[in-house]
Amino acid sequence: MESITHLLSGLVHALTPGNVLFAFLGVLVGTVVGVLPGVGPITAISLLIPLSFGLDPAAGLILLCGIYYGAMYGGSTTSILIRTPGEVASAVTALDGYAMARKGRAGVALATAAVGSYLGGIAAVLGLVLVAPLLVKVSVAFGSAEYTVLMAGALAMTASLITGSRLKAVISVLFGMCVALVGTDSQSSVRRWTFGVLELSDGVSIALVAMALFAVPEALRQLSVGRTRPDGPVAMTGRAWMTREDLRLSWPAYVRGTLVGFFSGLLPGVGPTLGTFASYSLEKRVARGERRRLFGHGAIEGVAGPETANNAGVGASLIPMMTLAVPASATSALLLFVFQMYGLQPGPQLFNSDPDLVWTIVASMIVGNTMLLFLNLPMVRIFVKLLTVPPPLLYGAVIVFTVLGAYALTFSLSSLVLLLGIGLLGYCMQENGFPLTPAILAAVLTPLLEDNLRRALIISNGDWAVFVERPLSLTLLVLVALGAGVPTALSVRRRLRGPRTT
Repeated sequence: MESITHLLSGLVHALTPGNVLFAFLGVLVGTVVGVLPGVGPITAISLLIPLSFGLDPAAGLILLCGIYYGAMYGGSTTSILIRTPGEVASAVTALDGYAMARKGRAGVALATAAVGSYLGGIAAVLGLVLVAPLLVKVSVAFGSAEYTVLMAGALAMTASLITGSRLKAVISVLFGMCVALVGTDSQSSVRRWTFGVLELSDGVSIALVAMALFAVPEALRQLSVGRTRPDGPVAMTGRAWMTREDLRLSWPAYVRGTLVGFFSGLLPGVGPTLGTFASYSLEKRVARGERRRLFGHGAIEGVAGPETANNAGVGASLIPMMTLAVPASATSALLLFVFQMYGLQPGPQLFNSDPDLVWTIVASMIVGNTMLLFLNLPMVRIFVKLLTVPPPLLYGAVIVFTVLGAYALTFSLSSLVLLLGIGLLGYCMQENGFPLTPAILAAVLTPLLEDNLRRALIISNGDWAVFVERPLSLTLLVLVALGAGVPTALSVRRRLRGPRTT
């Protein structure tokens, strides 16, 4: 009941003209970003961080959070119309959404995605209201040892749950950790990994790392290979709303997608992407007869479930970030940095030290998701026209804004040198199959991991047994071992068994 009171109070603050304006700008920019293939929410947020320095913390965080869930919805537009996901989490929507569009049901598919995104976003807010206070109470029992295990577990799960090579994911994590260790140690005042370069004494900005690892490699890749769309955008013909039969088929998928997306979004290092694929798999499993055979050929459940899971996962990923200071995705890791940039420290005390700000941000998600619902359907034809922008012009502009954003961080040419160096390295990693998401998560979590590890060892007089002597820490260790070890063990087992023979 107390949480509902706080939410209503936050809604009053979120509905002030200034905050409504920033919420609208956030979801608008986020939708545009989501529509543009390759330019994801983390790229947009990292580019806009320098511009948000002068904003009030509430306005700045409302703007950047709006970009986050706006981009996650916007990616479904291109998935449905041209089979080109604007975001990784929207990739699964292309399977049935594009098939529906080719059958003249593009409007129905877009309406299904819009309603699913809205329901998932609102459900995530309600889940946040219920779960976050409980997590805060539990996290009060966390000490330095527990936080150390939690941070290490987030990194381990990121490396183990990522698709593709586990070894490359681990290398990406180690790269992010090395970048985070550059600079002067806060306790010993010893310079680490600076190689005698004075400009590296203050470390490398997380915002610069995000821009270098996401904006630069993607822009270089797009400019080098170009994009061809032989089919072109699907014409927006036919009805733009669901029939009664469509609603009957969609509502169970909405419910299942909400649950799958929300609980997958809570997992550290996973974020909303896993939930969308898990939701699609679940919908295909529960379908029977002709409905199951329709998957991949225009099943509306294949759009409703994943799109609901998508936005439910976005809202859920903010819960561990705000209550435990453990980001569940690369984008929430960047938002964790933004909180710290404004002098706020996510964790169990955040809801007590800055309750008005926290609940205003939570309530703004209701406002923003409502705006998304009424914004996207009427403007979808306009957003689709953005796809006609020539790739050299579009991604050339991304490079320009990235350079300006990097320079605005320190007003020093050293930032541009770092941007170029890390960006080229990120491009080489991407071209050789190294995932970049674990690197940015590691860059954000490593300082927190180091601080808590030191604190735990100081309290225990250097005794490493502190991590197994405390019941809560030992429980977390077991859960982390299971969460990180089971996927790896299953992968090894599949390799040993080899391909199935028929």
